[in-house]
Amino acid sequence: MASMALKSFTGLRQSPQEQQHPHFIAQALPRQQKFRVSAAKTSPKLTNRNLRVAVIGGGPAGGAAAETLAQNGVETFLIERKLDNCKPCGGAIPLCMVGEFDLPLDIIDRKVTKMKMISPSNVAVDIGQTLKPHEYIGMVRREVLDAYLRERAEKNGASVINGLFMKMDLPRNFEQPYVLYYTEYDGTKGGVGEKRTLEVDAVIGADGANSRVAKSINAGDYDYAIAFQERVKIPDEKMVYYENLAEMYVGDDVSPDFYGWVFPKCDHVAVGTGTVTHKGDIKKFQLATRNRAKDKILGGKIIRVEAHPIPEHPRPRRLSGRVALVGDAAGYVTKCSGEGIYFAAKSGRMCAEAIIEGSENGTRMIDEGDLRKYLEKWDKTYWPTYKVLDVLQKVFYRSNPAREAFVEMCADEYVQKMTFDSYLYKRVVPGNPLEDLKLAVNTIGSLVRANALRREMDKLTI
Repeated sequence: MASMALKSFTGLRQSPQEQQHPHFIAQALPRQQKFRVSAAKTSPKLTNRNLRVAVIGGGPAGGAAAETLAQNGVETFLIERKLDNCKPCGGAIPLCMVGEFDLPLDIIDRKVTKMKMISPSNVAVDIGQTLKPHEYIGMVRREVLDAYLRERAEKNGASVINGLFMKMDLPRNFEQPYVLYYTEYDGTKGGVGEKRTLEVDAVIGADGANSRVAKSINAGDYDYAIAFQERVKIPDEKMVYYENLAEMYVGDDVSPDFYGWVFPKCDHVAVGTGTVTHKGDIKKFQLATRNRAKDKILGGKIIRVEAHPIPEHPRPRRLSGRVALVGDAAGYVTKCSGEGIYFAAKSGRMCAEAIIEGSENGTRMIDEGDLRKYLEKWDKTYWPTYKVLDVLQKVFYRSNPAREAFVEMCADEYVQKMTFDSYLYKRVVPGNPLEDLKLAVNTIGSLVRANALRREMDKLTI
């Protein structure tokens, strides 16, 4: 019965490695979002050509940016080195992203409607009872999602280049282009590649935490976490447990400043953790995460190991001239939850929309002022979310007693409703003043009890 239950989950999209053909067939193109701008501009009209924009990086940020640009009159080049890239990522996406980005359901491996938050002392709290029947957290594989978004951008007119961006020459004046240097790979030269150049009017850096575009504009550094993840193929009868359930583990053993996770994928689970402060111990934390979940993944086989840096805050500079950073390259990953997929895609689209508006659908040159509108809109919309999650991480991830209090707090239905509504729809949900007051009192009580428990445990240890 367990095996039959798994096979009934149909419509899963194959990853690039599994396909016989190099490209996906995009089953449903999104609604065409045409931006028509009639306001007067002082920047010059382009003659005999459209605005040229290079998008460096083919993840959610790059794919969303390239698609939006291409379908709105901009000559678009998308450069990505690893077209089968499997970024180590939990792969959770909010419900609103499915609608906003017109994602077909067959790229969603699992619809998570239940979560277990597990404390340092292995107290488990079930989360999800406030979800409505149609609500869920989508679980995707990055190689599937990223490839789909790139394919859709290409179908809308973007030129997708399998290449490694190396550097770029900055223009000396407004009339000069950016000159990009990259190595193109077409599979005919044994992986050596061919050095090429490309002239463009603007550049969107969507090339991740180690962004070369960011280095080209001296965008500055930021703190980063190391995410380590193993994909584990577990027996079918054990996979049934994770069919619509995800687990999050907190504790000094799995991470001193983050959490460990077990997230379900199409036919396996992703087991991982991350840390900013103790990067050298990441494999020790990963082993602890596996040990915490060992009874549920016993008999599993590790089929892939992945590791990658994840930014902890925005870069000091996200814009220079006609170059803008989006996604991980800009530092758009939330504290506490480590969420980045939705914010990457959203920032890519926002940046592209600013370019479309400023260029009047690709007919005029843009300047830094046009791109700055993207940053102003982004900060106004999402900066409060980042600050709140930063505070939560500092309060509840600082010690095991605080984590115990955090897990205890998650059992509250009001907390679950507020959390899920904010996460699923990416909006600030107004609270009930009386419930907010009760929550504050309960949170203080949880922290006091947790600290009292720690003192008693310290006495036993002594």
